[in-house]
Amino acid sequence: MDAHAEHAERVRPIRIRTCIATREQLPDTRLLRVVADPDMPGRVVPDPSRSLPGRGAWIKPTLDALELAEGRRAFARALRMSPAASAAVDVSQVRTYLVHASNDPHDDRKTEH
Repeated sequence: MDAHAEHAERVRPIRIRTCIATREQLPDTRLLRVVADPDMPGRVVPDPSRSLPGRGAWIKPTLDALELAEGRRAFARALRMSPAASAAVDVSQVRTYLVHASNDPHDDRKTEH
């Protein structure tokens, strides 16, 4: 395998995703993926490594975006949770993640590992 082909295999394509809060279309590297917790119905967990199984949704990694998405009940719709869960979606783990990430001195790549 030549060096160009090897480099092409390692480069991860930048995908455009839509924030469920702001509806902005941004590169996935600037958004946080969240998924429904399979062990706890109605709970949403952050997936900064983008490796958890299941349907994901994308959100700007800010507390303002989180609150906007909560107000719009966007998590339940985007993650196709049961209608009963839409009023009681638990996003506490996402909120905790965002609070810790906002204190990170290396905030230019918060959602990547």
